[in-house]
Amino acid sequence: MKPALLVVTTFITLLSSLFAFTGEPVTVPPSINHDAWDKLVVKYVKESGLVAYAEWKANQADLKQLDQYLAQSAKTPATPATGYDKAASLINLYNALAVRTILENYPTDSIQSLPKPFNAKRLEVGGKKVSLNDIEHGALRPLIGYRAHAVIVCAARSCPPLQRFAYREDKLNAEIDTAYLAWLGRNDLNRFLPNEKKVEISSIFNWFKADFEKAGGTKEVLAKHAPENARDFLASGDYEIIYLPYNWGRNDQGTQGNGYGRGHLLWDRFVDFMTFWN
Repeated sequence: MKPALLVVTTFITLLSSLFAFTGEPVTVPPSINHDAWDKLVVKYVKESGLVAYAEWKANQADLKQLDQYLAQSAKTPATPATGYDKAASLINLYNALAVRTILENYPTDSIQSLPKPFNAKRLEVGGKKVSLNDIEHGALRPLIGYRAHAVIVCAARSCPPLQRFAYREDKLNAEIDTAYLAWLGRNDLNRFLPNEKKVEISSIFNWFKADFEKAGGTKEVLAKHAPENARDFLASGDYEIIYLPYNWGRNDQGTQGNGYGRGHLLWDRFVDFMTFWN
């Protein structure tokens, strides 16, 4: 293969690996106790959704508590969780696993700096090892559709804010609405500009456009879930949509990782790609 063609092929492969939204199905034990996760996020997460990773990393008791919480999901269930019980557990497990992955590799600037950040099977769930992609794409999106995108947090600054509560089966609809409102209400993540007849929104809405189309389209979702003061403008549908660049820097209360840019992202995926083939 000619060098130029090899470079182009490698670049396309790297881009494809960034947006490979596939995963295997996940079986979840029923009635997982989420109290420990609830207490941990209250302790280490700000209202902004940013995480105090340094403090968490330094607390061995709370690291152990996180591991014990995740370990509940390991057993093979005789009767797997279904419906909102399964959905709430999948959301909490995804978020807890993403946080645990950062803590294990702290002070990495980004989850994207780690080998196979979303494809590595790091957690035992329902009797088999699963990845973040398995939880999200193999199980949660098929279960709750577009609503998944406001509640799962992949430890990046451009992710929706990590909520300071564990999701619960009996409150799930209201909690998803709360998460959407918090996400769309963050002016650094989504901006509604009626005077300019445009909105600047997360790239998540572009990457998963098909999920939002199934719910009536992105404009319908924005009008339903945005802050009250923007809903009349959004309900008109008379605006241009612009997708914001995604900041993959660590969602930390400190500044470390904030400068993680596209160049870093492509380099990290290139290194991971070359490591895989070697």
